[in-house]
Amino acid sequence: MVKIYLKDTEIAKFIQDKHNYLIEYQNIEIQNSIALSLPNTKKFYTYEYRFPPFFETFLPEGYLYEIFKNLLTKEYGYIDDYLIFSRLAPNIQSRITFKSDFSKLDFDFLNIENIVENDSADTFKKLLEIFLNKNAISGVQPKTVALLKEKETLRIKEYIIKTWGEEYPCLAENEYFCLKACEMAGIEIPHIKLSKNKKFLIVENFIFQGDQTLGFEEILSLQDKNRNRKYNGSYEQVAKSIYRFATHKKDSLRAYYKIVVMNYLLKNGDAHLKNFGLLFNDDFSRIWLSPAYDVVNTTSYIYQDKPALMMQGKKVWFGKEALVAFGMKHCLLTQKEADRFYSECENALKQTITEIESYMAKNRHFETIGRRMIESFMISLKNQTIKELPLELTRTW
Repeated sequence: MVKIYLKDTEIAKFIQDKHNYLIEYQNIEIQNSIALSLPNTKKFYTYEYRFPPFFETFLPEGYLYEIFKNLLTKEYGYIDDYLIFSRLAPNIQSRITFKSDFSKLDFDFLNIENIVENDSADTFKKLLEIFLNKNAISGVQPKTVALLKEKETLRIKEYIIKTWGEEYPCLAENEYFCLKACEMAGIEIPHIKLSKNKKFLIVENFIFQGDQTLGFEEILSLQDKNRNRKYNGSYEQVAKSIYRFATHKKDSLRAYYKIVVMNYLLKNGDAHLKNFGLLFNDDFSRIWLSPAYDVVNTTSYIYQDKPALMMQGKKVWFGKEALVAFGMKHCLLTQKEADRFYSECENALKQTITEIESYMAKNRHFETIGRRMIESFMISLKNQTIKELPLELTRTW
């Protein structure tokens, strides 16, 4: 059994019964809700033959999952989602906290400057060993949570350290430039750093703001879908979820529109339902769109890649006309606003092209990926709808 707490008060229990799962609230008080999708308005939430989507948010995928699979199968002779969650639960830092049969651990912290300067495979392995039981994060690429101390403020903060496998070279730089492009377009992003040798992208966890820990929930969970359905949906449905839950509807939908436009311009084919989320404070009086995260130019690696979700019932790279229409119809924008925000995104893309060109001149290792990114961006600037990147473009790859 996993006990769930809000500010040291037990509010619910999370129980596994064979292939079924039960969430049981202790007292019906809305302010003690676990998440937006689990309001404390009824005693029980039951899930038959599927893990509750909100708790699935904390389960590792891909690279991290394989590590836990090997570790727990050896120790217990089996593995399932509840066992992994129970193992991680006591060490999860979020708006709510958990207790399980596993112990809460004390973790050392490291100086962020040391990680920036020493971004080797050995350093990543060391980080993974130290913070393994804090890795309640999803995503398939190699990554780990780490507690790092900043030299300037002397504060210890939680970061996500991302690296890559051989099939995705220079992924840290790719994501860095894409996130910075979003920032130039006026979109909020987490605080990020590139390590000295460009092997790590170091991303600050945005749920921690000052002394406050915000609630966070992915759109996937808000739509009551599990991770095997993260590509099953549309950007129109995401807009509806934001409108339904956000208290700052116009601001959140404006930010969402810009993120969608940038994902199309940047050719990010992995902007799925787990890559959008809402933040909220303790009493749910403020609910708003989270900063943009996990934004990458995927066509650098999969040139025929397509958008992760549908728009107008299609998975194609829409141009300006369709995206402006989307903003007007689904994001509460006037045509003047949608045009202006699109232009801001377009200008950010142009500036990013200039910055990548300058960066490649000094960092020759990035030339192949950088050139692929620029070529796909130049196609985006034509403002035309295409199914995929043209074949003639790939001959230089």
